[in-house]
Amino acid sequence: MKANNLKKRIPLILLVALLCFLIVCPLVMIFAKAVITDGRFDFLSAWQTLKADQNLEMIGNSLLLGMLVVLVSTIIAAPLAYLFSRTRFAHYHFFDIIFMIPFMTPPYIASMGWILFMQKRGLLQQFIPAMAGSENCFFSLGGLVLVMSLHVFPFMLTMLKNAMLNIPSSLEESGAVFGASFVRRLRKIFLPLISGNYAIGALLVFVKTIAEYGTPATLGKRFGFEVFTTEIHRYATIAPIQFGKSATLASVLIGICLVMWMLQNYITTRKSYNLVSGKGSRFAEINLPLSVKALAWIYIAVVLLLAIGIPYFSIISTSLIKLRGYGFAVGNFTFQHYIDLFTANIKGVSALKNSVFLAVVSASICAVLGTVLVLVIRSSKSKLKKVVEAIGLLPEMLPSIVLVIGIMLFWNQIYNVLPLYNTLGILVLTYVVLFLPYTIQYVTSSFTQISDSLMAAGQVFGGSPFYIFRRITMPLILKGVATGWMMTFIIAFRELVTASLIAPPNTLVVSTYIMREFEQGSVSIGMAMAVLCVLLTTTALLILNRFIDRQKG
Repeated sequence: MKANNLKKRIPLILLVALLCFLIVCPLVMIFAKAVITDGRFDFLSAWQTLKADQNLEMIGNSLLLGMLVVLVSTIIAAPLAYLFSRTRFAHYHFFDIIFMIPFMTPPYIASMGWILFMQKRGLLQQFIPAMAGSENCFFSLGGLVLVMSLHVFPFMLTMLKNAMLNIPSSLEESGAVFGASFVRRLRKIFLPLISGNYAIGALLVFVKTIAEYGTPATLGKRFGFEVFTTEIHRYATIAPIQFGKSATLASVLIGICLVMWMLQNYITTRKSYNLVSGKGSRFAEINLPLSVKALAWIYIAVVLLLAIGIPYFSIISTSLIKLRGYGFAVGNFTFQHYIDLFTANIKGVSALKNSVFLAVVSASICAVLGTVLVLVIRSSKSKLKKVVEAIGLLPEMLPSIVLVIGIMLFWNQIYNVLPLYNTLGILVLTYVVLFLPYTIQYVTSSFTQISDSLMAAGQVFGGSPFYIFRRITMPLILKGVATGWMMTFIIAFRELVTASLIAPPNTLVVSTYIMREFEQGSVSIGMAMAVLCVLLTTTALLILNRFIDRQKG
């Protein structure tokens, strides 16, 4: 009996070993590098790194930035959430897709669009010369907060909207019957009921903000605003390389993120609410006066202009301008930059090929590994399966730059045994580690819709485990596998921080190519690549939505 149980646990044990090797060992290496110097524990170096004036200022900058982005994204999202959950605007479902565009746009590309629009003699000042000097206001903490808030507000919008949709209109009507004003009903009924969901959304936005690299690296450095990610990147890439300091800051960032995740779990389990009633909740549409409706349309238009219109206009127009010094002038537009990407620019073509290769390979490996992991977890009754699932989802809880630093340190350490470092293989491995949670989550979601009776029926009629998987399980989870594959492809194709840290010498991908051209002054070529990047990932997302819709049909 014991031998039989051990045999059943072998797949779980192998998965634990593999995941520990890929995920846990790099994380352990970060903490080891932070406190071990020359083979002995040295907490003094780590402490000196943390108490250095520039690092204390950087930690303060990161925390301040996170709080301000939470505040501004709330201010942007809260009115929209109310409009799209309680008023006539709730019927305009096409806005659900439109408001996801900023979130799906790579942050560094949107940031570049804003820089091109607001910089001295940029697009804004070309159209409105009287705006000269406005760049001083934009290239500041306020501008950075605005750009980052415009990226993450769709997430806050979704959280608040879903919370508001779950509040029955009868509660507000009861308050109105007893004479409560609109403001009092908001304060006494509405806000308490959405506070739990808002707290979760705020914590997640905070974590995402302090873990973001692209926008601080492109916009923040223009006025010397350093944060965790840019400092970690600097210590790990600029001579003299100081992996110890990079690891110390990464350890602090891990600690902050884990505290935020624990707070989120506490709020989810202790502070959430359920409305108990014998009747179904009823949605009563609030009729807005014509003047308020006009203001609502203006507000929606302004948000869309800031979040989508300005960055995309800047990116596309810059990619078409022949000579930037002449700006918008008749005859100063061309498609030559796009042609040059595929003809005169060998590095551009190479970057595209590398990105497609890395995205396809890493997405395929994630699809296989994630599906196997979920299958083993679902079929096992061992307590070890919780460990496997927790380790597999761990990368989602941590900033990507932290895991990349850990992988750099770990694979450098074992280079003599496994010489994977400085090859495309290390990029593939890193992408697999970072994006494995997508497949796990989507496949797990598909499994929740499969009844155990289907498997039992297959066994009763003599089906082998492989036959049951091929004819029953796989067709039912195929949508989850395909969704995980496509999401991994989209994110891996445009990934920046991994490629900028761990790519082999002279190897460019789409993101690093765009950054290099932007920083070296070949802005139009870089923006042409950015447009292609957005088009390709958007097309992939539309194909994914089409596939999901057909599966539902």
